[in-house]
Amino acid sequence: MPLSGQSDPHVPHRPLAPWRRRLHTVIFGTETSAGKAFDVALLLAIVISVLAVLLESVSGIRQEWGPLLRALEWGFTIAFTVEYLLRLICVSRPAVYARSFFGVVDLLAVLPTYLSVVVAGSQSLLVIRGLRLLRAFRILKLSQFLGEADVLVRALKASRAKVTVFLGAVLTLVLIIGAAMYMIEGEASGFTSIPRAVYWAIVTMTTVGYGDIAPATAIGQTLAAMVMILGYSIIAVPTGIVSVELAQARGPGRTIACPNCGKEGHAEDAVYCRICGGRL
Repeated sequence: MPLSGQSDPHVPHRPLAPWRRRLHTVIFGTETSAGKAFDVALLLAIVISVLAVLLESVSGIRQEWGPLLRALEWGFTIAFTVEYLLRLICVSRPAVYARSFFGVVDLLAVLPTYLSVVVAGSQSLLVIRGLRLLRAFRILKLSQFLGEADVLVRALKASRAKVTVFLGAVLTLVLIIGAAMYMIEGEASGFTSIPRAVYWAIVTMTTVGYGDIAPATAIGQTLAAMVMILGYSIIAVPTGIVSVELAQARGPGRTIACPNCGKEGHAEDAVYCRICGGRL
């Protein structure tokens, strides 16, 4: 019996209607001329829409071409909204696709424009549409990149617990260092509170070094030097954790999209989707 929220791959799924399957082939597929044309047009629309958002943020261009850029923005938003709805229609499990990575990105690509009606300036968040350009890897048949991306995601998930413990230890350390620096330097050197001293500790440990706060006493400078040296060693820890998991990750996937949920990157010998259980 499958666990709650999981699909039994042996339970048959209701087949898509012919028109929905044809629509799925055009929107999600890259094997047909119609599918390729749709994907190329989509990529061009994404690039133009992101450029329009960037140009609108320039005051001189906005004053002269503002109405045109806003019209383009709304036009692309309506087109992307229709495309998002069509993607939900042509899969047998719309909720699964809506919760997938590209499903969430597709939704976020249209929300800022509608939100700008209520919150002025929120249309600037439309640059998130740039994430949709990741579809280019599938369109251009760069399956090896999709496989490597899948390996990276698995490695990050596998190292999540270790990195969380490490970050907890680092946060505790910067809290202690910040409190010590506040006690050593005090307000005379700009360490007006423990939170501000913790901010200094984070900036110093990450080797960013803004220089807006600096210790003035010999003891404080000695502690600062120790924190700087410690920072170099700490930066290497999460890199090593993820590197080990990357070495253990296996197997690039192929670019076929599941007709039920739209998930890509399945193993070469996969028969059923690992997300929804639908037959590939």
